[in-house]
Amino acid sequence: MSLRIIFMGTPDFSVPTLRALVDAGHEIVAVYSQPPRPAGRRGLDLKASPVLQAAEALDIPVLTPLNFRQDDDREAFRAHAADVAVVVAYGLLLPEAILNGTRLGCYNGHASLLPRWRGAAPIQRAIMAGDAETGVMVMQMEKGLDTGPVALTRKVAIGPDTTAGELHDLLMVAGADAMVEAMARLEAGDLPLTPQADEGVLYAAKIDKGETRIDFGRPAAEVHNHIRGLSPFPGAWFETEIGGRPERVKVLGSTLGQSGGNNVGRAGTVIGNDLTVACGDGSVRLTRLQKAGGKPLDAFDFLRGSPLPPGTALS
Repeated sequence: MSLRIIFMGTPDFSVPTLRALVDAGHEIVAVYSQPPRPAGRRGLDLKASPVLQAAEALDIPVLTPLNFRQDDDREAFRAHAADVAVVVAYGLLLPEAILNGTRLGCYNGHASLLPRWRGAAPIQRAIMAGDAETGVMVMQMEKGLDTGPVALTRKVAIGPDTTAGELHDLLMVAGADAMVEAMARLEAGDLPLTPQADEGVLYAAKIDKGETRIDFGRPAAEVHNHIRGLSPFPGAWFETEIGGRPERVKVLGSTLGQSGGNNVGRAGTVIGNDLTVACGDGSVRLTRLQKAGGKPLDAFDFLRGSPLPPGTALS
């Protein structure tokens, strides 16, 4: 036995779930993904999403509607006669006509421990807030934003130096495993649903470019969480002078410095040969950096080509 599934997803995060459902023996009757986007230096090329590419490699038909406002798109969705739709980072809010367009509804794999971090950027926001734990929840979708009842949970610990990229990779594997189990239990008629709590709701707003600059005047723990929560994309950054010219530098890795208290130096000042930087309280050591147009480098290699000696001001 297997379910007839419509799969809806777009980025790399979604691909392991699609493949796991195929490997589990389910029939993926169609894949929906965001349309190809302009790419290349001039934006003249069109780049297909990772899910679209994976689906084509699996010989599964792909549809890429801009939205579901057109009756033709809604009717095409219903015409698949699917048992269920599985949604993982699709990128569109689904109208009720789609949520109710399959026999058993839509199930979403969301990368947080709901109701904490509903919304667009749960992985980044969990790290930026200093959370020690997150996870993936499979929930039955309803009209509200990530408000549906929860069917299954996988918890994942967040290490003290874990970056958003590293956590992304852990969660996409956990999410694939959780969704396969959820669909097996749904097929067997044994998938309990638990309403989300009314307390503890937090929204994970999309990351804005205006919040990516590092403020070394904040406590070291907050600076560290900010850096790792934005690594590798879009990347937290500072400006400084290197070789007599101003440079913007992304910081892709950090750890808390050994010095404590607020007497380590003026915030934003390099205070060690290992790229330890004073913060408003304590310090952080920058471990991986990238100049504009350059490649990511560990601190030792970065300093060989771009010296930032003690006393250098970062802002």
